[in-house]
Amino acid sequence: MKILIATDAWRPQVNGVVRSLEQTAAAASRQGVEIEFLAPDRFWSVPMPSYPEIRLAMPPLGAIERHIEAEKPDYVHIATEGPIGLLTRRVCLKKGRPFTTSYHTRFPEYLAARVPVPLDWSYRWIRRFHNAGAGTMVSTPALERELAGRGFKRLMRWSRGVDAELYRPRPVRVFDLPGPIFLYVGRVAVEKNIEAFLGLKLPGSKVVVGSGPAFEMLRSRYPDVHFAGMLEGEDLAKAYASADVFVFPSLTDTFGIVLLEAMASGLPVAAFPVTGPIDVISTGKTGILDNDLALAALACLELKPADARAEALKYSWDACARQFVANVVEACGRAKTTPAPSGAVKQGQTRLPA
Repeated sequence: MKILIATDAWRPQVNGVVRSLEQTAAAASRQGVEIEFLAPDRFWSVPMPSYPEIRLAMPPLGAIERHIEAEKPDYVHIATEGPIGLLTRRVCLKKGRPFTTSYHTRFPEYLAARVPVPLDWSYRWIRRFHNAGAGTMVSTPALERELAGRGFKRLMRWSRGVDAELYRPRPVRVFDLPGPIFLYVGRVAVEKNIEAFLGLKLPGSKVVVGSGPAFEMLRSRYPDVHFAGMLEGEDLAKAYASADVFVFPSLTDTFGIVLLEAMASGLPVAAFPVTGPIDVISTGKTGILDNDLALAALACLELKPADARAEALKYSWDACARQFVANVVEACGRAKTTPAPSGAVKQGQTRLPA
């Protein structure tokens, strides 16, 4: 079986979407399923406005169509709503080919954090994008309920995993800083709400691992915070193991793979009680969820690292891959056998009703 995944998020980007796709493909390969990627590295690209670290591919429609025909995949999955995702969606609708999508990123909220675009406008467009598919994968029950309330249809659950051999407790301290150490890992961007962490009055030291468009601004604004820059692999694993508490200030993440990486490393998590953390963190055991983030961070110092790791071990990339493949096969198979509803797209059209 071959699945082609169309994605606008790809290396050299380092984020949860890329990590999820790479790890899912590797695990699926071990299960006998081939996953190929239709990604920006195949096309000419331009820097994304307001976020030049991310490059947007600008492929012609014909190139997308030829690539799909050449790959001859059994199934197509669209992971992002960018140019590659849009054109792949258009080709699939034109050809009458069922496809699935996944909702990784809250683009309406990310856009609203930068320009005054009403959320309803953005969600109307995003909803139309996803509802054209045979099914949309979401990572948590809370996100599923939220999107269903916004009119998204055919939602399916697709959780995430963690490499518990890489991310584990280690007797290391790579930061020569006063303890306790409170750690953030992720993109350094306005939508991550990082200043809610950086401005907290906490004992010991705060450490930020990651890069992004707000890196230099925040580093100059908070000189007493240690900004370690981008870390990967063993270096990142050692950074987790060198901290005492993981602080996750985001209000807009749909899951947060870093939550699992931190927990697998033995770090309790302090976070707000919002979508993502509320489905991953057992408050009072593996972390603390509270609207007072400082209180949550301090309370995490009293929790047992072993409890955090034990919870993380319930997640695996092999289970994640099996769930992904089953969703694709079930949704696309159902779409092939179900008559099109009244008003649905006909051959050659590219629009569906919301």
